[in-house]
Amino acid sequence: MHDQLIHLIRQNVALSDVEKDMCVQFFEPVLYPKNRIIEEEGKIPCYLYFVVSGFVRLFHYNDKGEEVTTHINCPPGFITSYSNFVSQSKSDENLECITACELLRITKPDLDLLIQQSPAFKDFSLLVFQQALTYNEKRSKELATLSAEQRYLKLMNEHPDVLQHVPMQYIASFLGMNPKSLSRIRKQIIR
Repeated sequence: MHDQLIHLIRQNVALSDVEKDMCVQFFEPVLYPKNRIIEEEGKIPCYLYFVVSGFVRLFHYNDKGEEVTTHINCPPGFITSYSNFVSQSKSDENLECITACELLRITKPDLDLLIQQSPAFKDFSLLVFQQALTYNEKRSKELATLSAEQRYLKLMNEHPDVLQHVPMQYIASFLGMNPKSLSRIRKQIIR
């Protein structure tokens, strides 16, 4: 299960065999069934997850008690409630496996140790952090400037696999619209 993570790291930084072994040692493989909450709101996130296969989402409840999906991750990629994981503070988000998932997970103390002991992993972690910041800035801008239809078309072009595996109510929430609006947009596109 570690092959995808090691491949991703090696695409970005030089990774020695010793560092590869450390990566395998520190990242624990786990399997979760569909619809499993793996990190709960009100608790400190225990792990940073690397998605090997499956789809995972971050969500919270708004003031009306409705679920709001803030992030959908498909492989390969990292996911957790980042700011809460880093600061080891209680999260207001839930992390849920939308489908059955193969994940690799690492605790904050183990991640800190790995970053201290591995220059390659330190460089890679910085790169992942920069990419996450860029993604979040871009997503905020798109939610503010693109129409609902443009946001859906962008998702359709960039991540068609999400549309195949993720329920429409989660996609609608992630795109900042209600399911009826998404249904209407999808019908218009099909025509």
